[in-house]
Formats: sequence, structure tokens, C-alpha cells
Amino acid sequence: MREVLRSKIHKARVTEANLNYVGSITIDEDLIEKVGLWPYEKVLIVDNTNGERLETYVIVGKRNSGVICINGAAAHKIKIGDEIIIMGFELTDEAISPKNILVDKENKFVRYL
Repeated sequence: MREVLRSKIHKARVTEANLNYVGSITIDEDLIEKVGLWPYEKVLIVDNTNGERLETYVIVGKRNSGVICINGAAAHKIKIGDEIIIMGFELTDEAISPKNILVDKENKFVRYL
């Protein structure tokens, strides 16, 4: 079994950071569907702005809102306005084609990569 990239949201901008939330990342429901992420799925987040990397889980945000909210302790490491990559992985014995999307500065879908 190999752990391979299945889903990626590229160049997303953090719109909110909520230190007092229990934890997770809130993502616009439209973006979640486009890349095939699941609610409560573990994701890796890479911050292109400051180099931080962390794992958390997905919470569904309002559709077409553009929300990308870093919740809980991760809000100490990733700030509003940071450019991030959100990645989901899968354990499999077969080669897969990941769903990768590019978003604009308002976190609106631009195109599949």
C-alpha cells in the first residue's frame, strides 16, 4: 500500500482564523466537492507564506462563500491572508489520478490542474 495524493486545493487564501474553535479547517463546500474531500477527512496544509506544515481535518463551510478558516491551535501558525495548499491522501495499491484545482485570491475555482 502507498499513500498517494488524491485531492489538492492550490493557492487558497486564508480568510479567517479562529483560535477559540476546537480545531480543523473550514473549507467552502463547493471546493470540497470539486476535489472530492470528505467532511472530517484528515488533510495536510502547507503554508506557502511562512513554510508551516500541519495536519487537521475538514469542516464544511458555506457553499460559494470562499471561506478558508484555520481553527484552533493551528491559528497560531497560519494567519489570515496566508497562501496555502490543502491536500488529501489515500492508501491504495493502484495508481490514481488526483483531483487538483487552482483557486483565485477569493478562493473561487479557476481550473483543474
